[in-house]
Amino acid sequence: MEQDTLRKLELLNQLSLNEVQKANLLAFFADREKELDVLNAMNTDDVERMVHVMPIMTVVREDIASQPFSRDELQKGAPDTNQGYWCVPRVVE
Repeated sequence: MEQDTLRKLELLNQLSLNEVQKANLLAFFADREKELDVLNAMNTDDVERMVHVMPIMTVVREDIASQPFSRDELQKGAPDTNQGYWCVPRVVE
């Protein structure tokens, strides 16, 4: 990254960097460019392209409607019930 590019990024992102921060940012991006050069120098002709490192399998169970609990079982812990409904204290008067 060059000074001109850094100035454009400062304006675009409304940043106000001091000289030390600018120098640190330029050094950081210079290191990333060196790493990118190393990666680009590798021969990847025999490497198969991939999107994910691990194979993706979607495990989907069959969608079957069921009633695992009965109403009576669910209402055992209720403080009060009336005709199959939970009774709760009045909140609004």
